[in-house]
Amino acid sequence: MVDEINRQLKAHIEVIKLVEEHLVVSITDCAEILVDALRNGRKILLMGNGGSAADAQHFAAEMIGRFLLERKALPAIALTTDSSIMTAVSNDYGFDEVFKRQVEALTNPGDVIVGISTSGNSQNVKCALEAGQALGAKTIGLLGCDGGEIGPVVDLSLIVPSAETPRVQEAHLFVIHILCDLVEKGLFAQVRDEI
Repeated sequence: MVDEINRQLKAHIEVIKLVEEHLVVSITDCAEILVDALRNGRKILLMGNGGSAADAQHFAAEMIGRFLLERKALPAIALTTDSSIMTAVSNDYGFDEVFKRQVEALTNPGDVIVGISTSGNSQNVKCALEAGQALGAKTIGLLGCDGGEIGPVVDLSLIVPSAETPRVQEAHLFVIHILCDLVEKGLFAQVRDEI
């Protein structure tokens, strides 16, 4: 058991090193997109499946609640939380439409849509991101592996270059926490200086 724990700790450290090597510039670009949108009164829509759905909800919670600073709530919506919408759209239109219909209903030009997919191949996420682009939103993919089918269709890809789903999810959460911190600093630097 100890050997397995050590193996997993080593794998976690290695994927975080990959984030450092490959994603610092993209994380910076992503934070700038989010700060700009929020500063201009826009909102963030987030989605994913399974563990990535939980990550979308976590990200929205940090924006609406707080990350580290006491500050005003920021508009973020996880499209994974309304079971009535999820089941109605899946039943009536198919699961590939479950996020797209919500994006069509909620998106305004200048909003930011974040799709989270460890494989980069989640069709319902891809369909929603494409719909968002058509409505004038900025699109961001928080992805794994090689970015899959989603990587080429979004405005900005943050790709954790690993095929091991748990490691990708751990890296995604780490990136989300960095983004939350950068957004707070970008929007509320004065508040931070006063603390």
